[in-house]
Amino acid sequence: MKREYWIIIIVYIAMQFSSLIGIPLFLFGFKNFGINQSLAVPSWLLASFTIALILIIFILRKEMNNRGFSKNGGSFGHSVVWAISGIFLALAAQYAAAIIENLLGIDMGSENTKDILKIIEAFPLAIIVTSIIGPILEEIVFRKIIFGALHQRFNFFISALISSVIFAAAHMEFQHILLYSAMGFTFAFLYVKTKSIFVPIFAHVTMNTLVVLVQSVYKDDIERLQREAEAVQNFIGGFL
Repeated sequence: MKREYWIIIIVYIAMQFSSLIGIPLFLFGFKNFGINQSLAVPSWLLASFTIALILIIFILRKEMNNRGFSKNGGSFGHSVVWAISGIFLALAAQYAAAIIENLLGIDMGSENTKDILKIIEAFPLAIIVTSIIGPILEEIVFRKIIFGALHQRFNFFISALISSVIFAAAHMEFQHILLYSAMGFTFAFLYVKTKSIFVPIFAHVTMNTLVVLVQSVYKDDIERLQREAEAVQNFIGGFL
Protein backbone atom coordinates (compact mmCIF):
# COMPACT_ATOMS: atom_id res chain seq x y z
CA MET A 1 0.00 0.00 0.00
CA LYS A 2 1.23 3.49 -0.81
CA ARG A 3 2.69 5.57 2.00
CA GLU A 4 0.11 8.26 1.30
CA TYR A 5 -2.68 5.75 1.86
CA TRP A 6 -1.33 4.81 5.29
CA ILE A 7 -1.21 8.51 6.18
CA ILE A 8 -4.84 8.90 5.09
CA ILE A 9 -5.90 5.95 7.28
CA ILE A 10 -4.06 7.53 10.23
CA VAL A 11 -5.78 10.88 9.55
CA TYR A 12 -9.17 9.15 9.42
CA ILE A 13 -8.59 7.25 12.68
CA ALA A 14 -7.27 10.41 14.37
CA MET A 15 -10.41 12.25 13.27
CA GLN A 16 -12.61 9.54 14.80
CA PHE A 17 -10.84 9.74 18.17
CA SER A 18 -10.31 13.52 18.13
CA SER A 19 -13.69 14.00 19.82
CA LEU A 20 -12.16 12.71 23.07
CA ILE A 21 -10.19 15.95 23.25
CA GLY A 22 -12.07 18.26 20.89
CA ILE A 23 -15.55 18.01 22.41
CA PRO A 24 -14.42 18.79 26.00
CA LEU A 25 -12.45 21.77 24.66
CA PHE A 26 -15.48 23.02 22.73
CA LEU A 27 -17.72 22.52 25.78
CA PHE A 28 -15.30 24.55 27.90
CA GLY A 29 -15.02 27.29 25.27
CA PHE A 30 -18.75 27.47 24.61
CA LYS A 31 -19.42 27.72 28.35
CA ASN A 32 -16.96 30.60 28.78
CA PHE A 33 -18.36 32.51 25.81
CA GLY A 34 -21.98 31.89 26.77
CA ILE A 35 -22.72 29.74 23.72
CA ASN A 36 -25.28 26.94 23.92
CA GLN A 37 -23.23 23.90 24.98
CA SER A 38 -25.52 21.52 23.09
CA LEU A 39 -23.87 22.85 19.92
CA ALA A 40 -20.42 21.68 21.03
CA VAL A 41 -20.74 18.12 19.66
CA PRO A 42 -22.12 18.98 16.18
CA SER A 43 -19.69 21.92 15.90
CA TRP A 44 -16.72 19.67 16.63
CA LEU A 45 -17.97 17.02 14.20
CA LEU A 46 -18.26 19.62 11.44
CA ALA A 47 -14.81 21.03 12.21
CA SER A 48 -12.99 17.69 12.54
CA PHE A 49 -14.57 16.10 9.46
CA THR A 50 -13.89 19.20 7.37
CA ILE A 51 -10.25 19.36 8.46
CA ALA A 52 -9.81 15.63 7.75
CA LEU A 53 -11.32 15.99 4.26
CA ILE A 54 -9.07 18.95 3.44
CA LEU A 55 -5.99 17.04 4.62
CA ILE A 56 -6.92 13.93 2.66
CA ILE A 57 -7.63 15.87 -0.53
CA PHE A 58 -4.27 17.61 -0.11
CA ILE A 59 -2.52 14.24 0.28
CA LEU A 60 -4.30 12.91 -2.83
CA ARG A 61 -3.86 16.07 -4.94
CA LYS A 62 -1.27 14.55 -7.30
CA GLU A 63 -3.29 11.39 -7.77
CA MET A 64 -6.40 13.43 -8.50
CA ASN A 65 -4.53 15.51 -11.08
CA ASN A 66 -3.31 12.30 -12.73
CA ARG A 67 -6.89 10.94 -12.91
CA GLY A 68 -6.07 8.43 -10.19
CA PHE A 69 -9.66 8.69 -8.99
CA SER A 70 -11.07 7.53 -12.31
CA LYS A 71 -9.25 5.02 -14.51
CA ASN A 72 -12.09 3.47 -16.39
CA GLY A 73 -11.57 5.29 -19.65
CA GLY A 74 -15.27 4.84 -20.28
CA SER A 75 -17.80 7.45 -21.21
CA PHE A 76 -19.17 10.01 -18.81
CA GLY A 77 -22.65 8.67 -19.55
CA HIS A 78 -21.60 5.18 -18.43
CA SER A 79 -20.53 6.54 -15.04
CA VAL A 80 -23.71 8.61 -14.68
CA VAL A 81 -25.92 5.58 -15.37
CA TRP A 82 -24.12 3.49 -12.75
CA ALA A 83 -24.04 6.37 -10.26
CA ILE A 84 -27.82 6.76 -10.46
CA SER A 85 -28.41 3.00 -10.53
CA GLY A 86 -26.11 2.68 -7.55
CA ILE A 87 -28.49 4.71 -5.39
CA PHE A 88 -31.27 2.19 -5.94
CA LEU A 89 -28.88 -0.76 -5.57
CA ALA A 90 -27.68 0.58 -2.22
CA LEU A 91 -31.23 1.21 -0.99
CA ALA A 92 -32.32 -2.26 -2.17
CA ALA A 93 -29.34 -3.87 -0.42
CA GLN A 94 -30.14 -1.95 2.75
CA TYR A 95 -33.81 -2.98 2.58
CA ALA A 96 -32.98 -6.65 1.94
CA ALA A 97 -30.50 -6.70 4.83
CA ALA A 98 -33.07 -5.04 7.11
CA ILE A 99 -35.61 -7.76 6.27
CA ILE A 100 -33.09 -10.49 7.08
CA GLU A 101 -32.15 -8.80 10.34
CA ASN A 102 -35.83 -8.55 11.25
CA LEU A 103 -36.28 -12.27 10.57
CA LEU A 104 -33.32 -12.94 12.84
CA GLY A 105 -35.04 -11.00 15.62
CA ILE A 106 -32.77 -7.96 15.49
CA ASP A 107 -34.53 -4.78 16.58
CA MET A 108 -35.41 -2.39 13.77
CA GLY A 109 -33.91 1.07 13.70
CA SER A 110 -30.38 2.32 14.14
CA GLU A 111 -29.06 4.15 17.19
CA ASN A 112 -26.53 5.87 14.94
CA THR A 113 -29.32 7.23 12.77
CA LYS A 114 -31.29 8.39 15.81
CA ASP A 115 -28.22 10.18 17.20
CA ILE A 116 -27.54 11.76 13.82
CA LEU A 117 -31.10 13.06 13.56
CA LYS A 118 -30.84 14.58 17.04
CA ILE A 119 -27.59 16.31 16.10
CA ILE A 120 -29.07 17.66 12.85
CA GLU A 121 -32.15 18.86 14.70
CA ALA A 122 -29.94 20.82 17.11
CA PHE A 123 -27.48 21.99 14.43
CA PRO A 124 -28.83 21.72 10.84
CA LEU A 125 -25.38 22.36 9.30
CA ALA A 126 -24.37 18.95 10.63
CA ILE A 127 -26.15 17.44 7.61
CA ILE A 128 -23.05 18.47 5.65
CA VAL A 129 -21.10 15.91 7.68
CA THR A 130 -23.64 13.08 7.59
CA SER A 131 -24.66 13.47 3.96
CA ILE A 132 -21.56 14.79 2.18
CA ILE A 133 -18.24 14.83 4.02
CA GLY A 134 -18.76 11.54 5.89
CA PRO A 135 -19.64 9.47 2.80
CA ILE A 136 -16.76 10.99 0.80
CA LEU A 137 -14.26 10.07 3.53
CA GLU A 138 -15.71 6.58 3.90
CA GLU A 139 -15.52 5.85 0.18
CA ILE A 140 -11.92 7.04 -0.03
CA VAL A 141 -10.84 5.03 3.04
CA PHE A 142 -12.93 1.86 2.81
CA ARG A 143 -13.38 1.49 -0.96
CA LYS A 144 -10.47 3.20 -2.69
CA ILE A 145 -7.80 2.36 -0.12
CA ILE A 146 -8.80 -0.72 1.89
CA PHE A 147 -10.87 -2.52 -0.75
CA GLY A 148 -8.49 -1.39 -3.49
CA ALA A 149 -5.48 -2.82 -1.65
CA LEU A 150 -7.26 -6.11 -0.96
CA HIS A 151 -8.50 -6.40 -4.55
CA GLN A 152 -4.91 -6.35 -5.78
CA ARG A 153 -4.35 -9.65 -3.96
CA PHE A 154 -7.74 -11.34 -3.74
CA ASN A 155 -10.87 -11.76 -5.87
CA PHE A 156 -13.80 -9.38 -5.65
CA PHE A 157 -15.87 -11.41 -3.19
CA ILE A 158 -13.14 -11.83 -0.58
CA SER A 159 -11.96 -8.21 -0.97
CA ALA A 160 -15.50 -6.82 -0.75
CA LEU A 161 -16.35 -9.09 2.20
CA ILE A 162 -13.33 -8.08 4.30
CA SER A 163 -13.55 -4.36 3.50
CA SER A 164 -17.33 -4.33 4.04
CA VAL A 165 -17.04 -6.00 7.45
CA ILE A 166 -14.38 -3.46 8.43
CA PHE A 167 -16.69 -0.71 7.14
CA ALA A 168 -19.55 -2.14 9.21
CA ALA A 169 -17.43 -2.53 12.35
CA ALA A 170 -16.30 1.10 12.07
CA HIS A 171 -19.91 2.18 12.65
CA MET A 172 -19.87 0.45 16.05
CA GLU A 173 -23.33 -1.08 15.61
CA PHE A 174 -22.44 -4.75 15.56
CA GLN A 175 -26.05 -5.89 15.67
CA HIS A 176 -26.46 -4.24 12.26
CA ILE A 177 -23.24 -5.57 10.77
CA LEU A 178 -25.21 -7.27 7.98
CA LEU A 179 -26.90 -3.98 7.07
CA TYR A 180 -23.68 -1.99 6.81
CA SER A 181 -21.84 -4.85 5.08
CA ALA A 182 -24.56 -5.05 2.41
CA MET A 183 -24.07 -1.37 1.63
CA GLY A 184 -20.30 -1.79 1.63
CA PHE A 185 -20.62 -4.65 -0.85
CA THR A 186 -22.78 -2.50 -3.11
CA PHE A 187 -20.36 0.42 -3.11
CA ALA A 188 -17.42 -1.94 -3.75
CA PHE A 189 -19.31 -3.39 -6.72
CA LEU A 190 -19.89 0.10 -8.13
CA TYR A 191 -16.21 0.93 -7.72
CA VAL A 192 -15.10 -2.22 -9.55
CA LYS A 193 -17.75 -1.88 -12.24
CA THR A 194 -16.83 1.70 -13.13
CA LYS A 195 -13.25 1.91 -11.80
CA SER A 196 -14.16 5.40 -10.61
CA ILE A 197 -14.42 6.25 -6.91
CA PHE A 198 -16.70 9.16 -7.82
CA VAL A 199 -19.51 6.72 -8.66
CA PRO A 200 -19.81 5.08 -5.21
CA ILE A 201 -19.24 8.51 -3.64
CA PHE A 202 -22.22 9.91 -5.54
CA ALA A 203 -24.42 6.92 -4.68
CA HIS A 204 -23.37 7.01 -1.01
CA VAL A 205 -23.88 10.78 -0.65
CA THR A 206 -27.29 10.64 -2.33
CA MET A 207 -28.45 7.63 -0.32
CA ASN A 208 -27.41 9.19 3.00
CA THR A 209 -29.12 12.45 2.07
CA LEU A 210 -32.34 10.67 1.13
CA VAL A 211 -32.34 8.59 4.32
CA VAL A 212 -31.75 11.64 6.53
CA LEU A 213 -34.43 13.69 4.77
CA VAL A 214 -37.01 10.88 4.88
CA GLN A 215 -36.23 10.08 8.52
CA SER A 216 -36.50 13.77 9.43
CA VAL A 217 -39.71 14.53 7.52
CA TYR A 218 -41.54 11.29 8.33
CA LYS A 219 -40.01 10.68 11.77
CA ASP A 220 -43.32 10.14 13.59
CA ASP A 221 -44.76 7.87 10.87
CA ILE A 222 -41.60 5.75 10.78
CA GLU A 223 -41.58 5.32 14.56
CA ARG A 224 -45.25 4.29 14.46
CA LEU A 225 -44.57 1.73 11.71
CA GLN A 226 -41.61 0.34 13.65
CA ARG A 227 -43.76 -0.10 16.77
CA GLU A 228 -46.45 -1.85 14.74
CA ALA A 229 -43.89 -4.14 13.08
CA GLU A 230 -42.36 -5.02 16.44
CA ALA A 231 -45.85 -5.71 17.85
CA VAL A 232 -46.63 -8.07 14.97
CA GLN A 233 -43.27 -9.80 15.43
CA ASN A 234 -43.93 -10.28 19.16
CA PHE A 235 -47.46 -11.52 18.44
CA ILE A 236 -46.22 -14.11 15.95
CA GLY A 237 -43.39 -15.07 18.31
CA GLY A 238 -45.96 -15.87 21.01
CA PHE A 239 -47.31 -18.74 18.87
CA LEU A 240 -43.89 -20.23 18.08
